[in-house]
Amino acid sequence: MSALERLLVISEPDQLRSPAIERAAALAKATGASLDIVVCGGPSGSLWILDEVILEQVRAGFLERQRAYLAKLGDELCARGIQITTEVFWADKPELEVLLYLESRPADLVIKPARHELALKRMFITPLDWQLLRNSPLPLHLVSSAEHALPRKVAAAVDLSRSDAEGMALNEEILSVSKDFAQQCGAELHVVMAYEQSRSFFAYAAGPVGWTEQLQEQLTGNLHGAFTQFAQDHGVPRQHRHFLQGPPAKTISGCILEQQLDVVVMGTLTHKGLDKVLGSTAEQVLYKVPSIIAVRPPET
Repeated sequence: MSALERLLVISEPDQLRSPAIERAAALAKATGASLDIVVCGGPSGSLWILDEVILEQVRAGFLERQRAYLAKLGDELCARGIQITTEVFWADKPELEVLLYLESRPADLVIKPARHELALKRMFITPLDWQLLRNSPLPLHLVSSAEHALPRKVAAAVDLSRSDAEGMALNEEILSVSKDFAQQCGAELHVVMAYEQSRSFFAYAAGPVGWTEQLQEQLTGNLHGAFTQFAQDHGVPRQHRHFLQGPPAKTISGCILEQQLDVVVMGTLTHKGLDKVLGSTAEQVLYKVPSIIAVRPPET
């Protein structure tokens, strides 16, 4: 992550007084970055039955109210010495139009309030937060809560069980973004890895070598050694290294809460089929931790 010079907040109308706004303001104040706040709203399902004239009145009223509110919020942040612009737009399909908006808007970091969606709803409709995790062209910071407006502890969640080129590149990108973000916040840098033994079992179950306790210990030891070397190479202090065994989403979120880490930086990949319903580790962790920064593999 380069130096933060331009921050972009994407918000829904009912989320303007949120921890994400306070996080954005604190980052802008600490780094001198400018802050753009954009509110996106659109018709609910029931509004489609309205007459077009009435729907236009609803749209105009929405834009007027949001612009007035944003003007007040902008004045408050300007008084704190923050350079700010505000914008509001009405979108028939917010999920699609927000992504198109991000493709045309320069920013070093996109910040958005996280919105928890029930699992049943996620089976039928992919939440905007998940769509952004999968497809945002810019680094994305989703904030659920913020005990400290300016983060004090930042964690890089890596997966060294992947030895392919894409996995290695993603781990390096996660650590690089984490280190840069921690430095700009004046925060501690931690590194976290959750290793689930069952995944290794499936890799060996069909092979010629039987799964034994000794093999399990060897694989775990190899991963722990790789994790230690990775953290050491990047200057992460011993007391800030967390190598854990267990299901990644549950184990990582437990560590974040136990260690009182403010932000966890995670990698995201495009998912297909059943994974689109179940969600990635980042998507599952999102609802269990204060905030995440999602990064994608660097382009090759």
